[in-house]
Amino acid sequence: MRFHIVTIFPEFFSGPFDHGVLHRAKLAGLVEVQIHDLRHWTYDRHRSVDDRPFGGGEGMLLKPQPLFEAVEAILPQRSVRQKVVLLSAQGRRFTQRVARDFAALDDLLLVCGRYEGVDERVAEHLADDELSIGDFVLSGGELAAAVVVDTVARLLPGVLGNEGSSRNESFSEGDENLLDCPQYTRPAEFRGWKVPEVLLGGNHEEIKRWRRAASREKTQRLRPDLAGSPDTKVEPDHAKRTC
Repeated sequence: MRFHIVTIFPEFFSGPFDHGVLHRAKLAGLVEVQIHDLRHWTYDRHRSVDDRPFGGGEGMLLKPQPLFEAVEAILPQRSVRQKVVLLSAQGRRFTQRVARDFAALDDLLLVCGRYEGVDERVAEHLADDELSIGDFVLSGGELAAAVVVDTVARLLPGVLGNEGSSRNESFSEGDENLLDCPQYTRPAEFRGWKVPEVLLGGNHEEIKRWRRAASREKTQRLRPDLAGSPDTKVEPDHAKRTC
């Protein structure tokens, strides 16, 4: 899969994609990440990418011309397996479900917003989707782009090595409304806090039931907004922590 990132700060990405899982995936040829400098599609002496908004107001907006020309040069004949996404605070929420949809693509092009925003014609006529990684405002879309690339890439076959890793975690397929269950490792007792006995007994069916119930309890405790459906109600006896 190929990721394309259009940005006015290409040097930003010299670090985030050169470590860990994504770096190994790049070396193995499983993913390709191409960084495109938006200023390449400017023609004035100052390489201007922004201008003042019509009607007045604070800040500057990214102009449509460089963005349209950049996207049309990178993906000249866009197919259904190629998507252009504008990253902005006004977009719909990026979720694990959206990431799974993106993982089926051949090309994902991410446009990094900056300044006060982007000319609305980019969202209306150029981008296939407009996404936000959360209900907060970033200085630009570069951090959001790094989040999207990492989230999508780890869903691709072979990237994690163990295919079960991405299926058995928070927001995994089939458990859209549940967080991952609490996890423990050695020692079995640390500073008086003990690992739940059920995890030490070796009964896989009991462990499976406990993990399901613990996931429900954790979701209600930390993300009650996700716990509204009947499937996420707590089973009290199994979900309690043992100390």
